[in-house]
Amino acid sequence: MTIPFDNSYARLPDRFYSRVMPATVKAPRHIRINAPLASQLHIDPAWLGSAEGLGMLCGNAIVPGSEPLAQAYAGHQFGGFVPQLGDGRAILLGEVIDTENRRRDIQLKGSGRTAFSRGGDGKAALGPALREYLVSEAMHALGVPTTRALGVVSTGEEVLRQDGLLAGAVFTRVAGSHLRVGTFQYFAAREDVDALRLLTDYALRRHYPGAVESKNPALALLGSVASAQAALIAQWMGLGFIHGVMNTDNSSISGETIDYGPCAFIDAFHPQCAFSAIDRNGRYAWANQPGIAQWNLTRLAEALLPLISTDEDAAVHQAKTSLEAFLPQFGRHYHRVFGDKLGLNSEPQAGERERAFIQTTLDLLAAQRVDFTLFFSHLTRHAAGEDTSSLSAMFSDVSALNPWLAAWREITANHPRLEAMKAANPVLIPRNHRIEQAIQAAYGNDFAPFHRLAEAWQHPFEYRQEYADLQAAPTPHEVVRQTFCGT
Repeated sequence: MTIPFDNSYARLPDRFYSRVMPATVKAPRHIRINAPLASQLHIDPAWLGSAEGLGMLCGNAIVPGSEPLAQAYAGHQFGGFVPQLGDGRAILLGEVIDTENRRRDIQLKGSGRTAFSRGGDGKAALGPALREYLVSEAMHALGVPTTRALGVVSTGEEVLRQDGLLAGAVFTRVAGSHLRVGTFQYFAAREDVDALRLLTDYALRRHYPGAVESKNPALALLGSVASAQAALIAQWMGLGFIHGVMNTDNSSISGETIDYGPCAFIDAFHPQCAFSAIDRNGRYAWANQPGIAQWNLTRLAEALLPLISTDEDAAVHQAKTSLEAFLPQFGRHYHRVFGDKLGLNSEPQAGERERAFIQTTLDLLAAQRVDFTLFFSHLTRHAAGEDTSSLSAMFSDVSALNPWLAAWREITANHPRLEAMKAANPVLIPRNHRIEQAIQAAYGNDFAPFHRLAEAWQHPFEYRQEYADLQAAPTPHEVVRQTFCGT
């Protein structure tokens, strides 16, 4: 099999990365490959499922055209700046142009130590690899820009983590790129303006080609990334998704969701809901995500200042002006997302009346601790003509629902936009407890629950009887209260 690699990042200067070979593993075996995605990348799925394909997916074999490297980047982690992070357990195999003429990275995660491992083993445990496979592919099916999962393999080895020895795995990730806000911070910290200029040009040509000829390329990049992030975070919010570790090294320049570590989906709604075990103060809680995105973009702006203008005061002024557009942009996306979820009729959907009703809805859900996904799913069924019993059953105080329903009927003039609601309100999401159940089963060498979830979550907006049990909220003993990175 010849994979048509075209490795543009490897053609950048050496200080952008460190060349490295993946570690070999003892007894690899396939767990799952993503055949449709492989075909999009001009990779024969049958070959990928063969012994040779397994060799590539586990790092034991380097196919022709691959130029393995670990990318350099820095980052603010929970507000504290680390001037050198980089790919400590990930290796970029190379890039391909897919069937839609998009440039895509192919990267191994858990493939061994690199120059950026900082004392870590560079390996991945099975659980986090399965989590990233499930959630990234579910997010794609939900219509959210995201990195993708090409495959996951077990290594036949064990890795040492806080909770003991765990089975090892290698996850193969596909991304529009792995450029991060932290990539720009890395060179800004070194006052390497030439590298910043090269990186800006590269990012624009790869992700925002329409802005390449802008009079101020750095400012154009900042605005483009801000627009992409505004749309992305609004989609997260509409699904009750909490990234959990929105550090600048996990903030993608392309506007894709990247790095599914301690991510989670809200069950009982509360705006300050947070799951990540390392987010002890709720910095990255559900409601905080827009503000954190703007904070991250401000760090990008700081890195780009030398390119925006040689006059520091002028550069700061222009960057601030650009950043001021972020929250209004986000607000428009947010109100469109929730307007669709509620079937609101007014155009545009960001009127004061609609804004107030959206907030009233979220306040009601928080006060009653109603399951976020089930509420909107049952509301959609109600809008389609079904009775309100399933909706009412979710409320501990039904009297709180009745005036809200009356207001909803009035604001939608009794004709909610049903098709918009169906497209915005999934029946299935990656429930935290289901992921955990699948991971624990896999550690016992039972991968059937993992495969079932992978299949079910490819059709999140369809009701299918065989997956009806996956709609349910967790029982009290199933509730997942914390999620973990797995590093």
